[in-house]
Order: sequence, then C-alpha cells, then structure tokens
Amino acid sequence: MTTPVALHHVIDGPADAPVLLLANSLGSTIAMWEPQLPRLTAGFRVVRFDTRGHGRSPVPAGPYALADLGADVLALLDRLDVERAHFAGLSLGGMVGMWLAAHAPQRVDRLVLCCTSARLGPPEAWAERARTVRAQGTAAVADAVVQRWFTPAYAARHSPRIAAMRAMVAATPAEGYASCCTAIQEMDLVPALPRITAPTLVIAGADDPATPPVHASTIAGHLAGARVTVVPDAAHLANVEQPDRVTDLILEHLNGEEKP
Repeated sequence: MTTPVALHHVIDGPADAPVLLLANSLGSTIAMWEPQLPRLTAGFRVVRFDTRGHGRSPVPAGPYALADLGADVLALLDRLDVERAHFAGLSLGGMVGMWLAAHAPQRVDRLVLCCTSARLGPPEAWAERARTVRAQGTAAVADAVVQRWFTPAYAARHSPRIAAMRAMVAATPAEGYASCCTAIQEMDLVPALPRITAPTLVIAGADDPATPPVHASTIAGHLAGARVTVVPDAAHLANVEQPDRVTDLILEHLNGEEKP
C-alpha cells in the first residue's frame, strides 16, 4: 500500500447532517453526481471527492491497488474528523466502497453500490486498456467508455451531455486512469464480501454492458441481507441516465425506508 494522498473534495449540505460520501466511476470526476445533489443535500452533508489520479486530486506514479484508493478515503474521513459515514459509489467508486466496508466496517454506516462488480475481468482487457492510455492518452478510449455509459436512445437525445462526458474522460490524466485500470485488473473482492456488515443496496442498470445485473446478483449472493434493484432503461452511469429513480433508491436506503 502506498502513502494516502489528499483527495480533492467538495462538501455540500447542512453541517450538522449525517455525512454521505459519493465516489465516482473510472474516468469521471465529482461532476458525475450533480443530478443527485439537490435532493441529497436536503438531508445529508454530501462529500464528493475525486479518486486519486482523477480530476483535481493528486496523480502519484502507479500502478495503484484498490487498497490505495480505500486508504485515501479513510485519510479523507480522518481529515474531516468524521468517524462514520454513509457511502454511495458507482463502478470503481462502488469497488472502493466494498473495500472500505470490509476492511474498516466501523467507518461505514449504510452502503449503496451502483453499477459495480466485486471481480471484473478479463484481466488482459484491463492491462491492454492501461497500455493504450499510457501510450495514446485517455482521449483514445473516451468514445468507447462513454458508449458503455449510456444507452443508445439516451445518447441520441442528449448529445451535449454526451460530448461533455467524453471531454471529462479525455481530460483524465493518463497515469491516473491507467493505474486505476490495474487496481480493477487485480481486484477480487468476493472473499471479503461476507465481512461487510453495513446495510447494503445494490443498484444495477438493466442495459449496462460494463457491469451487467449479474454482477449485482453476485455481490448480493455473498453479502447477507443485501438488496438488489435493477433500473430499467439505464446503462453504466445509471445515476445520470435515470437520476430520479436512482436518487429515490439512494434516499430510501439511507433513510431506512426500503419498500418490500
């Protein structure tokens, strides 16, 4: 494990409200969660952060391990003097959330895992993506990444947003992106899942080609009491494509109001 870095973060919402950490997908920044902010900040102190190697966070030399990304978040909680927080993460952010909840269970209250996986192969594909990004930059993979993020129907209706998302991926530092690819390549969280005690909601996008709903089922199969909800008409960035539904689910879970 490397030395934790000081993650760039932004805090919104009441200072005395319960803390909710929001963690992002590979290749994205804190802007990814903007559709959820107005409603989440009504009742939570929302802390968004850029993963190491992304956005305005430091870009140490890689490769990274998932433990490095998790240690960064623990260091952030310590700097903010937060003993315990809710955590919602999408894709890579969800992987970090599972690591945290398994290795530092006393720091995680309720957990939301969105469009993520406990083991995401094949390893060779991640190694190849890392090589491509280091050689050609993140712009070389931006189109393919964003194509997986949204359904074709959504992309056709929202071309300005698609362009903005592509620009976000292309602006990600190559070393940071490639090093996080290695973290995913080497990750196997399945053995750690039974150690998670936080009440957990797993959200899947019905049309997600990157982490299809079977990945959510696998997580729930190893995590006692986890609930799985599949959101229709959503690909990998379900929180952007179906913001109202995903925000409803997050709030219901964090407030303990899940419907049977």
